[in-house]
Amino acid sequence: MKNGRFGIHGGQYIPETLMNAVIELEKAYNFYKNDKNFNKELNTLFNEYAGRPSRLYFAEKMTNDLGGAKIYLKREDLNHTGAHKINNVLGQALLAKKMGKTRLIAETGAGQHGVATATAAALMGMECVVFMGEEDTIRQALNVYRMRLMGAKVIPVTSGTATLKDAVSEAMREWTNRIDDTHYCLGSVMGPHPFPTMVRDFQAVISKEIKEQILEKEGRLPDAVIACVGGGSNAIGSFYHFIDDKNVKLIGCEAAGRGIDTLETAATINTGRLGIFHGMKSYFCQDKYGQIAPVYSISAGLDYPGIGPEHAYLHDISRAEYVAVTDEEAVCAFEYLARTEGIIPAIESAHAVAHAMKIAPKMDKYKIIVITISGRGDKDCAAIARYRGENINE
Repeated sequence: MKNGRFGIHGGQYIPETLMNAVIELEKAYNFYKNDKNFNKELNTLFNEYAGRPSRLYFAEKMTNDLGGAKIYLKREDLNHTGAHKINNVLGQALLAKKMGKTRLIAETGAGQHGVATATAAALMGMECVVFMGEEDTIRQALNVYRMRLMGAKVIPVTSGTATLKDAVSEAMREWTNRIDDTHYCLGSVMGPHPFPTMVRDFQAVISKEIKEQILEKEGRLPDAVIACVGGGSNAIGSFYHFIDDKNVKLIGCEAAGRGIDTLETAATINTGRLGIFHGMKSYFCQDKYGQIAPVYSISAGLDYPGIGPEHAYLHDISRAEYVAVTDEEAVCAFEYLARTEGIIPAIESAHAVAHAMKIAPKMDKYKIIVITISGRGDKDCAAIARYRGENINE
């Protein structure tokens, strides 16, 4: 990776009004990422506040039921706030504090990144504003309440499709207006450099731990690591320390929605093409005129029309494989893991579980799969019940 580029992807495609803020952030990050005290503080927050290391759990019942590869679950759902998002937010909030910022703004889809940002802002005594697509505020009402409970202001975004991409656009606009005291806490490995690199570095703790834990449990590396991909932060965090281990398959699971042969999908690698949006060059779902296409997934956290530039690069060099998983497959996996292991995954993570359910039975019993359970599914129970024709809020 050179100058914020992963092959042809990445870069800094932003208005001049944001350039100074991005340069300031890049300088600060390059300094603090190697600072002993910063890393010590961050590790203390990870361990004492977020509850790391998260467990690597052998899913014995699931393994026996599927009758193939051994399946381990990386339990990011056990982190404080219930998802992997807290890893990145604690890193960025601490960095913002060191830079003298007093206000955090963020975008959120499923609400987990918004909750994590509100949490860190409360912890560090900072003001917090979260932009969330109006559609997502309805789907994820519980998370909206959690954010407000912690003192954050949640602003519903009504433009466009009123989902994640529109929340990102609105947060970027807001950052342009208030650079001096505000840090934009971007939630995924996307946007202009240094965000894709910085967010990856904070999330790489996931693969660092998987590697240590699987070597301790099995004495060898896994055969495959599987994670869901929207922008791609939990997936790149799960993949990063395995990129040079060529025998470890890296599999990202995109949201196919109602199918990649329909317009109601969010599977970027499977259906998108090269473009520039939200400050980066990468693959994006586009219409025939090259405009960013409306995307759809049952999962509020995966319905983003693009993918992080490092994922685009890993796809280009065939180091990672990106598969499409439909709503129906994800919902079945959500229910399956709950019944089989007593673990309710986030509907995002259920996309990864669904693909593991497909490939594990075809693999030998001595093979090992690790699935990252990027979040817990409490937030999704009402939506899944609705999908199954039941209204639990009546």
